[in-house]
Amino acid sequence: MDKFTALEPTRLYSSSASATNKRASRAQPISRWIGKLPADIHLLILNHLPIPDIPAYARVSRATAGLSRDEKVWERRWNDLAITRHALDDTLDDIESKQKPKASTYSPPTIPVDDDFGDFTSAPRTPSVPSLSAAFTSFAFTDASPGKQTFRTRYTRAHSILNKCLAPLQQPPHVVLSALTPLIGTSLLSQARSLRLLSFFLSPRVQPVRNWDILLAALKAAIDRFDVSLLTAFDTADSRGDEVMMRQAAHASWEVWPGIGDWELGKVWAEKREILYEQGRWNPLANFTEENTLDFTPMDEFMASVIGALEEHGKRAVFVFPPAAGVLVGFAERVANEVVGEYIAPLLTRSREISNALYLTAVAASFRESWRIVDVLTTLSSNFSDKGKDKAEDVVFMMFEPNMDEYLDEEIESLKQAFEVICKEWARSTLALASHGSPTQAQQTRFLTAQNPALMKRTVLASFTDVLLLPVTIVPRTVGAGVVAVGGAVGGAVGAVGTGMVQGIAMLNPQRWVGGTGSVNNAKEYTSFGLGDAEGEAAIFEIGADEEGGDDGVDESLMAPLGDSSATASTRDTASIASTNTAATSFAPYTSSTSQTNVDSSTSTIKSTLAPKGNLDLLLSLDVALQLIHADRDALKRLEIFASYPGHYGIRVRETIEEAFCEMLGVLCNRHLEKGFGIATERMNSYKPAEHEETASVAPLLQFFELVHIGDTIQSMVQVFFDKELAPYIDKTDFLNVVVREKKRFENTLDDCVAAGLNAGTQVLMNQVEHIILTLTKPREYYPPEDAPLELGPTQGCTEAIRCLDMHCKLLKGSTSKEVLEVFYQEVGIRLLAILQKHIKRQIISLNGGFQVIADLNAYYSFIASLKVPNITADFSHLKMLGHVFVVEDAKDLAQIVRDVTRYGGAYRPEDIYEFIQRRADWKKIEKTVDKTMYSLSFKEDCIVC
Repeated sequence: MDKFTALEPTRLYSSSASATNKRASRAQPISRWIGKLPADIHLLILNHLPIPDIPAYARVSRATAGLSRDEKVWERRWNDLAITRHALDDTLDDIESKQKPKASTYSPPTIPVDDDFGDFTSAPRTPSVPSLSAAFTSFAFTDASPGKQTFRTRYTRAHSILNKCLAPLQQPPHVVLSALTPLIGTSLLSQARSLRLLSFFLSPRVQPVRNWDILLAALKAAIDRFDVSLLTAFDTADSRGDEVMMRQAAHASWEVWPGIGDWELGKVWAEKREILYEQGRWNPLANFTEENTLDFTPMDEFMASVIGALEEHGKRAVFVFPPAAGVLVGFAERVANEVVGEYIAPLLTRSREISNALYLTAVAASFRESWRIVDVLTTLSSNFSDKGKDKAEDVVFMMFEPNMDEYLDEEIESLKQAFEVICKEWARSTLALASHGSPTQAQQTRFLTAQNPALMKRTVLASFTDVLLLPVTIVPRTVGAGVVAVGGAVGGAVGAVGTGMVQGIAMLNPQRWVGGTGSVNNAKEYTSFGLGDAEGEAAIFEIGADEEGGDDGVDESLMAPLGDSSATASTRDTASIASTNTAATSFAPYTSSTSQTNVDSSTSTIKSTLAPKGNLDLLLSLDVALQLIHADRDALKRLEIFASYPGHYGIRVRETIEEAFCEMLGVLCNRHLEKGFGIATERMNSYKPAEHEETASVAPLLQFFELVHIGDTIQSMVQVFFDKELAPYIDKTDFLNVVVREKKRFENTLDDCVAAGLNAGTQVLMNQVEHIILTLTKPREYYPPEDAPLELGPTQGCTEAIRCLDMHCKLLKGSTSKEVLEVFYQEVGIRLLAILQKHIKRQIISLNGGFQVIADLNAYYSFIASLKVPNITADFSHLKMLGHVFVVEDAKDLAQIVRDVTRYGGAYRPEDIYEFIQRRADWKKIEKTVDKTMYSLSFKEDCIVC
């Protein structure tokens, strides 16, 4: 019996609590299928079933009864009442509190009996609502623990409360409101919220009673009568200025508004504002002066009036109307479209008739003025701060959208025209300089004569950066406003470098000093740096010769062929550079004839110092680059105003910004830099040293180095402009971006132009060096007479060649990268090595002359070693060792030196050295011995010719 255990006692009859749990367990669907349909289909049917039909559905079976108690069904019914969504819980409580005094005695509690038909108990039919189902007049909550709020219990309570308010809707329409008043309260807001709650209760999604549609029609008629009375009360309060009563009526009307169409009360209030009917008071064409320029003073007055009206009516709208109604935004939209928009349209039409440049200025200025509406809206209501600010901005964006397509297209077209005019003007002025007939000497270069070109570039870039930071006048206030003295700022900043350096970029281009050719005479006209007048408006800086021992170490006497004759006499040149307060500008359009007269008078006094012919530094101009950049900056500053545009036009604005920058780079690259460097390269290729008396320097190469300095400065300016202006609108790390790709193409093109020019320049330089060696080397330089005194110094040809090479190599420092400079040095060394080998093979060298060869080779080696390029330094070290073959007297020792291949590091084969020793003056005497020692035979004795 040990293997049997006692059975636990089993309770045969469950208690009331266990019966409740049993019903709760049966509330869950036992099977996924009920009849021939899935349980999900039954739930979907219950969701759309009218409330009076749910008890009949629940009586079909236990399974359907369990589904009728499912929380998902009653959650949807509760959400359809929108009590929680619209915060109507307090309204429901108020209605319940008003019903309690009139409620009848409570019915006695019932004993819960599980009849498998749900928790619905029958009750007598309500007389006032004869169509209500007798099986579903009230809900008895018996199966939930106290304090537990389910969606079913919530709906049951709301249904029982609101169902008692349906009886007055059976009465005639004119007495419905008066009959509902005791049930919903007397205040306007409570009545409105109660009516709204009843409209949700009688909605098609709930269908609480059989005749819900008839009752809903009666309720809507009552709501319409209520809304009309609110509108009348609002108008009366508005005429009295009673904002408190206006607020009550507005909030009540907003509560009963169904949300379809325009809110009548807010629309009527906006239509009665006087600002919408005062268009004839303002004249948009008053913004144009007699000279057809813009003066936005009248528009300032107009916008001040508009802003004043918005502030006055906006404060009242914020206090009176609910924030969700958006009355302030709607009123601002009407003001923007019907008042501001109507004012701007004729202004833009007239400016377009005058000129495209004026039209672009008018568009940007009008948008900037209209933006004051956004500032007012954000100050009036806190709803427009942070994320809500988009609604205020959309008011102006939507108003201005009709003008955006035309403006963006015109911005690019005008920019292309401005670039075309600048390039044509530069070509015309260069042609005029080239054909100048006055007998003047070549213009002195600028960067090359500076004590420190790198410091000069840094100063120019710092000044250019300051120019980019200058504020831009978008809205013209007076006649000729918006002209910024950019040139004065740049000239003054560069002038702070000190003497011994060219003072400012105003002195970089002689092109700007030609009378009548330094400006672009059109609607978008750009001028040169101002030179001031004779009354002291411009600062005078004295530019003297470089001091000895400057940073670049270049002998100034070598610059004489390129400079003015006064420079060679160590005289001090005087240049007039515009100070920061000069009225004329480098980039801004002219607006005064007096400024043009002053510049013309100044340029006429400087024309005598021009370089009329063959000047390569006229092929590139910082001034042209500055004009192109400034034209693009003007367009960019206008486009920046529209940068925050959303949607389609925001994308178009950003694309236009990118297109403007790419267009500027394309013009600067293709029309200016590439063309200028191409002409310079062709001129260097055609240079012939024999046709020029000067041998110490190569004029085209020196001027090409100046071009390299200018090109490097232009590239740096473009980089600064890109970082300061374009970077905020693009991703610099996106290599597929059109701006990044175009900028990279610009840099690669400039590098290719410089590389091609350096290749041609290297060839020209080495041709000059070879010409120097050939012309300055005497016939018997290395074969002196026996009684001639022995001088161990380098020859004149060697000295001049090294001097020429050293000067040109040092001039290139600071104008290009270290890698390019190293390649240039290496190319110079390789070509110089070939020239020297060729030169030695042309000479007849005696023993005494061999010492002279060694002296020259040592001088060349010292120069190459100063370049610090290891590869070519080793080659010249081997060449220096090769000079020893000319001072060895014994033929056998000479043969041993020739056969020693390790002596020259493998740079020369015995056959190569054999060719050099054939240039010895005593070669005929030692040839037989050398051949016999080297090859162990004598060709004359051991070879038989058959």
